[in-house]
This record gives sequence, structure tokens and C-alpha cells, in this order.
Amino acid sequence: MIGFDGWLATSLTTISNTSLMLEGLPLFPLGLVLYPEEELPLHIFEPRYQEMVVDCLQNDAAFGVVLYNGGEMSEVGCIARIKRVVHAHEDGRKDILVTGVERMRVQKITQGKSYHTADVETFSDAEQHIAGLLTERVIAQHIKLLELAGRMPSPNTYQDREFLSFFIAHNAGLTVEQKQEVLEMMGEEARLAYLANHLEKFIPMVEEVETIRVKVQSNGHFKDFPIDGDEGQDGNSEESTHE
Repeated sequence: MIGFDGWLATSLTTISNTSLMLEGLPLFPLGLVLYPEEELPLHIFEPRYQEMVVDCLQNDAAFGVVLYNGGEMSEVGCIARIKRVVHAHEDGRKDILVTGVERMRVQKITQGKSYHTADVETFSDAEQHIAGLLTERVIAQHIKLLELAGRMPSPNTYQDREFLSFFIAHNAGLTVEQKQEVLEMMGEEARLAYLANHLEKFIPMVEEVETIRVKVQSNGHFKDFPIDGDEGQDGNSEESTHE
């Protein structure tokens, strides 16, 4: 097992290609899921996590992001590296940008600092063949979802992704519990199949909401649902939409 101090200089390449046992890795429990290759802005305000960030910056070290939900901390999380400090406040608070590196599983919680630390094991997928049709299907579904949200993604955005499933999952309308489920899955094909099934059900729901929004924006009335008995009357009306 590698001690935290002895792991400070470990490169991202080594982390990505090797399963490691890490001792005393700083933990940052959050109400969200971080995926490998995902960038995440964080505002650090609690003193103990201010200390954690200072330790990581001084030692060029990583920390583990784990989901804290419903009073419980998940065993599987993601190792994160601080990409840059966006803003350092005078009172010690910091705005930082981190990048997810590698999944890890908590083996034992320790308390070496004011913040939680843990002995963890990194892990990765077993090599497997990914069906091209499944990949194309999920990409097409995700593009459609983003278009419904008013965005125009380029198909090139999905190219050269080591983990296409994680790239899509962080912005696919998943609940935090579903995101955690995807994080814990051990194969890319299984994750893509999960996302395809989710998007097949989720996109029609978004389309239905969009249809209702467009109707409301058109003139404030539904054809088949007269409001205040003024069916058939013309005229402009004040309306408010909430997105």
C-alpha cells in the first residue's frame, strides 16, 4: 500500500493505467457525483476543506470526491486533481476547478487531519468490445436531448473520449442516485446501455414539457382548456414562464 505522502508525485498517467492501494487519501464528501475526465468548479468555504485544499496545492496532491446523500457516504467515488485556483479570497475561501481522474473504492475511513481521509483502492473497467451501433445510438439521443435544451452540440464533441459514458452521464437528466449507479458500473458497454434506456424514456418527457411550454408562450391559452370563461376572445395577455 502506498502512503499518501509517498503518492504525492504520482502522475495522472500512472493513476489511469494502474490499480493502486492508496493510504490516507483526503476525502471531500459532496452532494454530487464526479466522473473521470469531468471538470467541476468548487467553492471551498469550510475551514477543514480549506486546509485540505492548501495541503493538496502545497504537495501537488489529489483528493477523493465521494457522494454524500441521505446521511450516508458512498463507498465508490472519484479521485480529483486541482486544475487551477480560480479565485483565492482573503478570508481563506477558494474557488477552484478540479478534474476527475480515476474511480476509487473506499476501504477504510481514517482521520489523520481535520478533514476525513481514507485508505482507498483505484479500479478500472475490464477490456471489452463496445458495439458501434450502441455508441451511435447514445450519441444521437444525447444530441437530441441537448437540442431540446436549446443547445447545438457538434458530433465532434463526442470523439476521442476515453469514457464516452461518463461524458454523457454528467448531463443526461440523471438523478444523483442514477449518476452514482453509472459511476459504479464496471463496463463501458453496460453504462452506455443504461444511458440508452434512460434517454429513451427521458427524452419524450422533455418533449412533452417543451410542447406545453410552447403552447403557453403562444398566447397564454390552451385551445382545449379555456381560462376564466374567455374562450374565443382575442387579445394579448401577460404570461410568465418558468424554466
